[in-house]
Amino acid sequence: MHHIAHLVHEALPASLALEQMRVLKREASRAIVTRDENILLLYTERYDDFSFPGGGIGTGESPEVGLHRELYEETGAQDIEVTSHFGYVTEYTPTWKKQWDVMFQTSHWFTCQIGNTLGEAKMAEYETANGMAARWVSLEEALRHNRSVIARKPATMGFSIHRETLVLERVAIAQGR
Repeated sequence: MHHIAHLVHEALPASLALEQMRVLKREASRAIVTRDENILLLYTERYDDFSFPGGGIGTGESPEVGLHRELYEETGAQDIEVTSHFGYVTEYTPTWKKQWDVMFQTSHWFTCQIGNTLGEAKMAEYETANGMAARWVSLEEALRHNRSVIARKPATMGFSIHRETLVLERVAIAQGR
């Protein structure tokens, strides 16, 4: 497995005293699906950013099983085939859950093939409320857009855009772009 990066949110102290903190551990799986010159991403209106389809791995799920579920729910993708593990990113971020001091997340990216058409997405309520929708876009367009959002630093910008843009850059390098 290839470790792409380790990220620490700027709001956290430079040296985390983890032995004294309550750490929420979370694992996620995310899909890299390309077709011709395009990549399948989620555009979220609320944050004005592009991200990879995927999300949290449920209790008892393997990363691949969680990926199948998330990719189907968020994009309506059918005939999903995981072809390889692209890499993973670890990160420390603040959490809004009062029983925890910090969240440690490991996100795994997998390259995937899917069927020719996307079915109806079955988004979670908060995803629909945030205006999340699957889109085929060029890799260059997604990178240009996310970099522009990061440069403007709008109040709605979260930390995840940095992680997603970093991996988009690595996908572009892997594809020789």
